[in-house]
Amino acid sequence: MALWLLLSGHYNALLISLGVVSVLFTLYMSKRMDAIDHESHPIHISAKLIKFWVLLAGKVFTANIDVALRILGFRPTEPQLIKLKLNQCSDLTKVIYANAITLTPGSASLHIEDGYLYVHTISKQGAQDLLNGDMEPLIPLYENNNTDMQQ
Repeated sequence: MALWLLLSGHYNALLISLGVVSVLFTLYMSKRMDAIDHESHPIHISAKLIKFWVLLAGKVFTANIDVALRILGFRPTEPQLIKLKLNQCSDLTKVIYANAITLTPGSASLHIEDGYLYVHTISKQGAQDLLNGDMEPLIPLYENNNTDMQQ
């Protein structure tokens, strides 16, 4: 709501009161529908969230350059399908890991099954980086219980 106020520049009482009512109504309905659970808002990782976004932005930036070089023909495209062992303990961290991989250009998480994540990459180098654990330090709750990864 605060961001909307800053970006819109409309500060009259009617709009602000309607915004507050809207937020309160949404919270009430979410609570009543029992849509708020222990993983809806992961407060326990909020402190590490800024570091996560900064590191992910760096990975996205470098992956953009890599994909652009491959599209322009300066580097070869060698599509790969790999199978990564998921070492994360909770469903939340598994989803964060898969989404972080998908957000970086040149890779896409396809499927999670039996403790493995299937990923398509645009290059052998990208596949090898993932197999070597390149994205794992990004995950706020990453727990390295088992480093068994396979291709």
